[in-house]
Amino acid sequence: MTRLISTVAAVAVALSVSAPAWAADIAVTDAWSRASAGMARAGAGFMQITNSGAADDRLIAASAPVSEKTELHTHIHEGTVMRMRQVEAIDVPAGQTVTLKPGGLHVMFITLKAPLQEGQTFDVALEFEKAGILTVPIHVQGPGAMGGGAMGGAAMGGGGMKHGH
Repeated sequence: MTRLISTVAAVAVALSVSAPAWAADIAVTDAWSRASAGMARAGAGFMQITNSGAADDRLIAASAPVSEKTELHTHIHEGTVMRMRQVEAIDVPAGQTVTLKPGGLHVMFITLKAPLQEGQTFDVALEFEKAGILTVPIHVQGPGAMGGGAMGGAAMGGGGMKHGH
Protein backbone atom coordinates (compact mmCIF):
# COMPACT_ATOMS: atom_id res chain seq x y z
CA MET A 1 0.00 0.00 0.00
CA THR A 2 2.84 2.40 0.88
CA ARG A 3 4.46 1.71 -2.49
CA LEU A 4 1.17 2.52 -4.28
CA ILE A 5 0.79 5.79 -2.38
CA SER A 6 4.41 6.72 -3.19
CA THR A 7 3.83 5.95 -6.87
CA VAL A 8 0.66 8.06 -6.97
CA ALA A 9 2.46 10.93 -5.21
CA ALA A 10 5.37 10.73 -7.69
CA VAL A 11 3.00 10.80 -10.66
CA ALA A 12 1.13 13.77 -9.14
CA VAL A 13 4.39 15.71 -8.72
CA ALA A 14 5.45 14.85 -12.27
CA LEU A 15 2.14 16.16 -13.60
CA SER A 16 2.18 19.24 -11.30
CA VAL A 17 -1.02 17.91 -9.75
CA SER A 18 -1.76 17.54 -6.06
CA ALA A 19 -3.76 14.76 -4.53
CA PRO A 20 -7.21 15.73 -3.27
CA ALA A 21 -7.38 17.64 0.01
CA TRP A 22 -9.35 15.68 2.64
CA ALA A 23 -11.07 16.49 5.94
CA ALA A 24 -13.31 13.80 7.48
CA ASP A 25 -15.56 12.63 4.59
CA ILE A 26 -14.98 15.75 2.46
CA ALA A 27 -12.56 15.82 -0.49
CA VAL A 28 -11.79 18.94 -2.51
CA THR A 29 -10.33 18.59 -6.01
CA ASP A 30 -9.73 20.73 -9.09
CA ALA A 31 -9.30 23.97 -7.12
CA TRP A 32 -8.52 26.93 -9.37
CA SER A 33 -8.99 30.65 -9.92
CA ARG A 34 -8.56 33.09 -12.79
CA ALA A 35 -5.80 35.65 -13.08
CA SER A 36 -6.98 39.20 -12.42
CA ALA A 37 -7.99 41.17 -15.48
CA GLY A 38 -6.57 44.68 -15.33
CA MET A 39 -7.10 46.33 -11.97
CA ALA A 40 -9.85 43.98 -10.81
CA ARG A 41 -10.35 44.13 -7.05
CA ALA A 42 -12.10 40.76 -6.76
CA GLY A 43 -11.51 37.18 -7.80
CA ALA A 44 -13.27 33.84 -7.50
CA GLY A 45 -12.32 30.30 -6.57
CA PHE A 46 -13.75 27.19 -8.17
CA MET A 47 -13.48 23.52 -7.19
CA GLN A 48 -15.26 20.23 -6.72
CA ILE A 49 -16.33 19.22 -3.22
CA THR A 50 -17.18 15.56 -2.69
CA ASN A 51 -18.89 14.20 0.42
CA SER A 52 -18.19 10.45 0.62
CA GLY A 53 -19.86 10.15 4.02
CA ALA A 54 -23.33 9.08 5.08
CA ALA A 55 -24.25 12.49 6.55
CA ASP A 56 -24.86 15.81 4.79
CA ASP A 57 -22.36 18.62 5.42
CA ARG A 58 -22.20 22.31 4.54
CA LEU A 59 -19.44 24.69 3.53
CA ILE A 60 -20.10 27.56 5.94
CA ALA A 61 -17.12 29.91 5.51
CA ALA A 62 -13.88 30.50 3.64
CA SER A 63 -10.82 32.69 4.09
CA ALA A 64 -7.74 33.42 1.99
CA PRO A 65 -4.67 35.59 2.51
CA VAL A 66 -5.04 37.13 -0.99
CA SER A 67 -8.10 39.21 -0.08
CA GLU A 68 -9.44 41.42 2.68
CA LYS A 69 -12.69 39.47 2.69
CA THR A 70 -13.76 36.03 1.45
CA GLU A 71 -17.39 35.03 0.93
CA LEU A 72 -19.46 32.18 -0.48
CA HIS A 73 -21.42 33.31 -3.56
CA THR A 74 -23.81 32.18 -6.25
CA HIS A 75 -25.12 33.72 -9.47
CA ILE A 76 -28.82 34.48 -9.80
CA HIS A 77 -30.84 35.64 -12.80
CA GLU A 78 -32.73 38.91 -12.40
CA GLY A 79 -34.59 39.27 -15.67
CA THR A 80 -31.89 39.18 -18.33
CA VAL A 81 -29.06 40.07 -15.94
CA MET A 82 -26.92 37.65 -13.92
CA ARG A 83 -25.88 38.96 -10.51
CA MET A 84 -23.66 37.54 -7.81
CA ARG A 85 -25.14 37.13 -4.35
CA GLN A 86 -23.59 36.03 -1.08
CA VAL A 87 -24.98 32.77 0.33
CA GLU A 88 -24.95 31.66 3.97
CA ALA A 89 -23.64 28.18 3.15
CA ILE A 90 -23.17 25.68 0.35
CA ASP A 91 -24.83 22.33 0.98
CA VAL A 92 -22.72 19.23 0.30
CA PRO A 93 -25.16 16.28 0.49
CA ALA A 94 -23.97 12.83 1.55
CA GLY A 95 -22.63 10.79 -1.36
CA GLN A 96 -22.67 13.79 -3.70
CA THR A 97 -20.22 16.11 -5.45
CA VAL A 98 -20.90 19.84 -5.60
CA THR A 99 -19.11 21.79 -8.33
CA LEU A 100 -18.18 25.42 -7.73
CA LYS A 101 -17.80 26.89 -11.23
CA PRO A 102 -18.03 30.09 -13.25
CA GLY A 103 -21.66 31.21 -13.51
CA GLY A 104 -22.64 29.19 -10.41
CA LEU A 105 -21.56 28.68 -6.84
CA HIS A 106 -18.06 29.96 -6.04
CA VAL A 107 -15.76 31.36 -3.35
CA MET A 108 -15.42 35.14 -3.78
CA PHE A 109 -12.18 36.95 -2.90
CA ILE A 110 -13.16 40.57 -2.22
CA THR A 111 -10.68 43.47 -2.15
CA LEU A 112 -7.66 41.60 -3.44
CA LYS A 113 -4.40 42.64 -1.78
CA ALA A 114 -2.63 42.25 -5.15
CA PRO A 115 -3.74 41.06 -8.59
CA LEU A 116 -3.93 37.28 -8.98
CA GLN A 117 -1.15 36.22 -11.36
CA GLU A 118 -1.31 33.28 -13.78
CA GLY A 119 0.80 30.43 -12.38
CA GLN A 120 0.46 31.66 -8.78
CA THR A 121 -0.74 29.30 -6.07
CA PHE A 122 -2.39 30.40 -2.83
CA ASP A 123 -4.28 28.66 -0.05
CA VAL A 124 -7.96 28.99 0.81
CA ALA A 125 -9.26 27.71 4.15
CA LEU A 126 -12.70 26.13 3.78
CA GLU A 127 -14.77 25.66 6.92
CA PHE A 128 -17.30 22.85 6.91
CA GLU A 129 -20.04 22.50 9.51
CA LYS A 130 -19.08 18.90 10.37
CA ALA A 131 -15.74 18.18 8.69
CA GLY A 132 -13.99 21.25 10.12
CA ILE A 133 -11.41 23.37 8.36
CA LEU A 134 -9.68 22.19 5.20
CA THR A 135 -6.89 24.24 3.60
CA VAL A 136 -6.71 23.81 -0.17
CA PRO A 137 -4.16 25.19 -2.64
CA ILE A 138 -5.72 27.21 -5.47
CA HIS A 139 -3.86 27.34 -8.81
CA VAL A 140 -4.35 30.57 -10.77
CA GLN A 141 -5.04 30.07 -14.48
CA GLY A 142 -5.23 32.67 -17.24
CA PRO A 143 -7.85 35.47 -17.12
CA GLY A 144 -10.32 33.73 -19.46
CA ALA A 145 -9.86 30.21 -18.07
CA MET A 146 -12.82 27.89 -17.62
CA GLY A 147 -10.97 25.16 -15.65
CA GLY A 148 -9.65 21.75 -16.63
CA GLY A 149 -6.66 20.94 -18.79
CA ALA A 150 -3.08 20.07 -17.94
CA MET A 151 -2.56 23.29 -16.00
CA GLY A 152 -6.26 23.79 -15.39
CA GLY A 153 -8.59 22.82 -12.62
CA ALA A 154 -6.80 19.55 -11.88
CA ALA A 155 -3.49 21.33 -11.33
CA MET A 156 -3.81 22.56 -7.79
CA GLY A 157 -0.17 23.62 -7.67
CA GLY A 158 2.57 22.67 -5.30
CA GLY A 159 2.53 22.68 -1.55
CA GLY A 160 0.84 20.45 0.94
CA MET A 161 -2.70 20.32 2.09
CA LYS A 162 -3.53 20.98 5.70
CA HIS A 163 -6.66 20.27 7.64
CA GLY A 164 -7.88 20.50 11.16
CA HIS A 165 -11.02 20.75 13.23
